[in-house]
Amino acid sequence: MKQHQYHVTVQHLKDAKGQVSTYSERLEFYTGNHDDIFEIVERLKKADFFDDQTTKSFAVGLKLFSEVMLENKDHPLFEEFLPQFGQFMKNLKQHVKKDNPE
Repeated sequence: MKQHQYHVTVQHLKDAKGQVSTYSERLEFYTGNHDDIFEIVERLKKADFFDDQTTKSFAVGLKLFSEVMLENKDHPLFEEFLPQFGQFMKNLKQHVKKDNPE
């Protein structure tokens, strides 16, 4: 399957107490996705579910997770969750469509 290609970087800035992180390394990886994540972010921004930062976090997390699950749908880890996730995505798309009339 053809995919959009992404480079993801995660850097720990502060701990839960607000202290500057002592981690010097970053998590960096390359990944693909069947969807254009930037387009998804824009659609979700228009739906106005969350503030800007939360929308970006939600969209990226959702798309990274869902791609792994789709590529490994026969893995026992996803056996019980996949049907519920499918329903969640249908509901999300309906809400986005309702809030973003074409």
